[in-house]
Amino acid sequence: MTAFQVQDPDYDARVRRNFANQQAMATLGISLARIEPGELELQMPYDAKFSQQNGFLHAGVISAALDTACGLASYTLMPAQADILTVEFKINLLAPARGQLFRFVGSVVKPGRTLVIAEGRAFASDDGREKLIATMSATMMTMQR
Repeated sequence: MTAFQVQDPDYDARVRRNFANQQAMATLGISLARIEPGELELQMPYDAKFSQQNGFLHAGVISAALDTACGLASYTLMPAQADILTVEFKINLLAPARGQLFRFVGSVVKPGRTLVIAEGRAFASDDGREKLIATMSATMMTMQR
């Protein structure tokens, strides 16, 4: 991972507060697993309530989790007074989302003053084996308060 300049030394607490305010993540059973400057990881156990017709984790859930992971990874590098908003994202669904545990990793590719480019990777684990199931390319916007 590339070392990035942290603008807010209290970024960890700020990111945790932001995540705690996202009711969608709580509803989906997604938890915050790791925070580092420019990188963040979320986890989610499989829940059939969030599956599609074949029993795989729904693509909409994967998209929401990767969007949040990319957004909060970007947020770690933003100033203390900033807020964040997704501008756009593209997702590639690479394999059926079959597993007992899912990991969603967001990483900053290039931070900017207003726009941050991030990428996400989603993994499914079953019986100790992990498989890449989706990737995301995202653009986040720094919103000054």
